[in-house]
Amino acid sequence: MKLFWSPRSPYVRFVMVVAHEVGIASEIKTHYTLVNIEAPHPELFEHNPLCKIPTLILPDGSALYDSRVISEYLDELKGRKLMPASGPERATEQQRTALGVGLIDLLISWLIERNRPEEHRNQRFIEAVKAKYEKVLDELEKLAPRLQTEPFRMGHVAIGTALSYSNFRFPAQKWEERRPVLARWHARFEERPSYKADPFFDELAAEAAAKAAEKA
Repeated sequence: MKLFWSPRSPYVRFVMVVAHEVGIASEIKTHYTLVNIEAPHPELFEHNPLCKIPTLILPDGSALYDSRVISEYLDELKGRKLMPASGPERATEQQRTALGVGLIDLLISWLIERNRPEEHRNQRFIEAVKAKYEKVLDELEKLAPRLQTEPFRMGHVAIGTALSYSNFRFPAQKWEERRPVLARWHARFEERPSYKADPFFDELAAEAAAKAAEKA
């Protein structure tokens, strides 16, 4: 299988943590893909009309997207280790996964707006996103005792990945200072081999910094 991939994408990171957790990562070949919203990536566009990553190409040439669809597919291939097949447990896990992925969505929206020139930023939009961000984190603090004691599943991956992405892109928020139970759980999440296997890395920022250093 081939995965259109980037080390900056939290959606890709979610999929890769799942892949390592269920023991299928070795069967996936990652394909570095730079996605630009102003110009579709030609190869990715052929497989996914949304031109988004992650996109997984199966052995028969068909494509799967988005991150939740891919993650459930990989989990099902290995006997549903992370997502229950049916019933209330499945609904609970789907809701937790949606909360984690939804937090990622908020962070992406915030990042895009923050990266605009200051004179073009919509501060009201940013404040609205931040209010939702704080509310989600408060809900996760309430949920954290159950995350600590219940079996590790898909929702844990989505929530843990989202919190790590928050620290990657918005370290100044320091959400851990106000949510100690969630912070302790997240610290243990980041010690899992599945998380450590594919760290976040902004290759574009690193390249820009290297070029600036050369000119200095």
